[in-house]
Amino acid sequence: MRNPEEKISFHGQRLLSRRNFLGQAGMAMGALSLTQLLAEDNPMHFGGKATIRPEIDPNNPYSPRAPHFPSKAKQVLVIYLPGAVSHVDTFDYKPDLFKYHGQKPPGIPEVTFEGPTGNIAQPFWEFKPRGQTGKMVSELIPNLAEQVDDFCFFHSLTTDTSAHPQGENYFNTGFTMEGFPSFGAWVTYALGSENSELPAFVAINDPRGLARSGKNNFGSGFLPAAFQGTDFNAKNPPANLGRPEGLSEADDKATVDLLQRLNAHHLELYPGDTDLAARITSYELAGKMQISVPEVMRITNEPKSIHKEYGTDVGTDLKREYAKNCILARRLIEKGVRVVQLFNGSDPSGGNGITNWDSHSDILKTHAMQAEIMDQPTAALIHDLKRRGLFEETLVVWCTEFGRMPFLQANGTGRDHNPDTFTCFLTGAGVKKGFSYGESDEFGFKAAVNPTTVYDFNATLLNLMGLDHERLTFYHNGIERRLTHVHGHVVEDVLV
Repeated sequence: MRNPEEKISFHGQRLLSRRNFLGQAGMAMGALSLTQLLAEDNPMHFGGKATIRPEIDPNNPYSPRAPHFPSKAKQVLVIYLPGAVSHVDTFDYKPDLFKYHGQKPPGIPEVTFEGPTGNIAQPFWEFKPRGQTGKMVSELIPNLAEQVDDFCFFHSLTTDTSAHPQGENYFNTGFTMEGFPSFGAWVTYALGSENSELPAFVAINDPRGLARSGKNNFGSGFLPAAFQGTDFNAKNPPANLGRPEGLSEADDKATVDLLQRLNAHHLELYPGDTDLAARITSYELAGKMQISVPEVMRITNEPKSIHKEYGTDVGTDLKREYAKNCILARRLIEKGVRVVQLFNGSDPSGGNGITNWDSHSDILKTHAMQAEIMDQPTAALIHDLKRRGLFEETLVVWCTEFGRMPFLQANGTGRDHNPDTFTCFLTGAGVKKGFSYGESDEFGFKAAVNPTTVYDFNATLLNLMGLDHERLTFYHNGIERRLTHVHGHVVEDVLV
């Protein structure tokens, strides 16, 4: 029988030596330890920039923190429209859709997300020039159309998925998978909040319920749980905050003050216990919210002129409830809440244009239904923020997860998902007014000029909040994680 060692390589034979094995293992462990120490001393990522992890006081995780650099925007309002708004029927005017209406030009795919394709279809609503800029906007959204001189459009956004759950995850967290922090969580992790009596991050869900990806759209992922969005709306206040009958507001406040003193004394007995500090902070905020939330939710105290402007007294019940949510959003911004995410549409179990903007059939009816709910209240909210001077420090983001196709589906009445180009807009602090960045092709089928990824978009939003997307990180499972993963460039052209 041959010697087994003859089948082992030279390097393998060396490892059979106890002395060589222990020597190499010791050197390797020393090198790993040195790498870890260097990383802790000055953590870097592949881009060559030192990371910035905010110094967070566990006794007060929401205390305001300085941005990485000066910025005009101090707060952000995200108006998110689940289901994919059709850009070619709203803000992205394409004359060639009229020219080729009813035809199927070369280059149109035979099959898209939901099956065979139909012919090119002109917009279902008339486009008209608006404002001083003459921006062509659809009659579907007449109220928003009046304000286009204040908007900064992204017309060549692209995404990596054409499925709604993954699309929502990707847009709101930077990853198609679940378990990653949302944009709002990253911002509050970095900046904290100016208001100590309300959550730093509030998610106002649609009257119809949660969007397809649910709480992942405003979750904290692997960031501390303190930075997840607190979800409630004008109809449904946060749970368990109601004051027991027979307890006055003054008695309630006195109870909260007493508990705060007792908690502070208890914490002194266990210095350095961050879990205890976080729990105390959470309960103390809940106590403060018992007083502050009912006040901020009293939208009935708003003058009649505001209710008329937002439309809480006209239209469908869904439109009225969404209008109340818009008033709530403005009141939260006024109170200094750092991030407010307002949802226009739900979709926990599908809906096909009924619960959100996902119009695979009868787009003329379903998009019109969603626009009737969204247009007037959203336009009023943006105008109200501007009128009150809140534009000076508030960034407003109007967005959806992807677009829709310029041609119809085989059913002849709906448009399929389009991940290759779609439109979102910004307005408020730090962005150019009456400006359009990027272009889709002649049909609105693919991004043609300055294609912009979701990573680029989120990098730009963080920049507008005074945050460097390459340096804002959280160390998780051996990786310096960030909202934009390892991608993204700030779109400098849209900045003031």
